[in-house]
This record gives sequence, structure tokens and C-alpha cells, in this order.
Amino acid sequence: MPLPRPTPLDDDTLRELIPRLRRFARTLVAEPAAADDLVQAALERALTHGGQRRDDEALQPWLFSVLYRQFVDDYRRAGRWRRIARLFAADDEAQVPRPDDILETRRALAGLAHLPAEQRALLVLVSVEGLAYREAADVLGIPIGTVMSRLSRARRALREMQDEDTGGRPALKVLR
Repeated sequence: MPLPRPTPLDDDTLRELIPRLRRFARTLVAEPAAADDLVQAALERALTHGGQRRDDEALQPWLFSVLYRQFVDDYRRAGRWRRIARLFAADDEAQVPRPDDILETRRALAGLAHLPAEQRALLVLVSVEGLAYREAADVLGIPIGTVMSRLSRARRALREMQDEDTGGRPALKVLR
């Protein structure tokens, strides 16, 4: 029986996924230009090796996997680690965030920056990109049990950092 043929990678579908790929890439590398380079290299790899994707394999998780593998390859080749500088960038420059949102985002980014890369990437894939645990496991090439334990540790570490920021007290004062 012949292997299933992959669905073609059409331009419109890829264009729709580029902002999500860029956001994920920005969680892996510090500089926006480096994130764009990573997305470009991953898309190039995906277009070159698109025939390796099974017909039943969802395109978005497969592209996240290609991007992550490109990042790992680049990291190994470079032999050094770059810290996360920014997690999110406003795609719409006309939208001005509220000061409270800026403060909360900075706290979240600071917390993410202190997590190990494996936990940070997993947290972004599941919490920001909305991938299921199984899809995240496939993207990162790890067992689903590892996904659950890393997520648990990452969330616990973020909660502990938040507790340190608030001195162990709730962030809001209860009024009677």
C-alpha cells in the first residue's frame, strides 16, 4: 500500500500562519530580526521537505515542529544560548496598550525569561498557541507525560515568582 500523499502547502495557508510562527519564534530568540530569520528558515525547510508531512498531519503543529527543529539546529550550530527579550510584539502599531497591561506583560516576560527553554517553549505552545498536549508533544518530540510534568513545573515556578512579587499576599486588597 503506498504512503499517503501530503497535502500541498499553499501560499494563502502559509501566510495565515506566519504571525503565529513569528510569535512562537520570538519566544525562542531574543531579537525580532532573529525571530524573522528563524521563521524564514523554517518555512524554507517546510517547503523543501513538505513531502515528509503525512496527509493526516495537521499543518499548524507540523510547522511549529519544523520551526522548533530549526531553532534547535541553529542553537547547536551557534553553540550559545540567547535569552528571551520580548515575548509578544503588537502586530497593530495603532493599538496602544494600557499601563496596567504593560506592567503585567513585563512581569510575565520576566517570569518566562527565568524558566528553562524547554518549559518556556512548552508553555507558549500550550497556553499562547493553544496546542493540545499531544500536539505539543509531537512538536517538541517528547512523550506526553513529559509535557504534563514540564507544564506543571513551569506553572508552579511562575506562581512562586508571582508570590515573591506580591510578598505572598493577594495582588488585590479585599475591601469590605
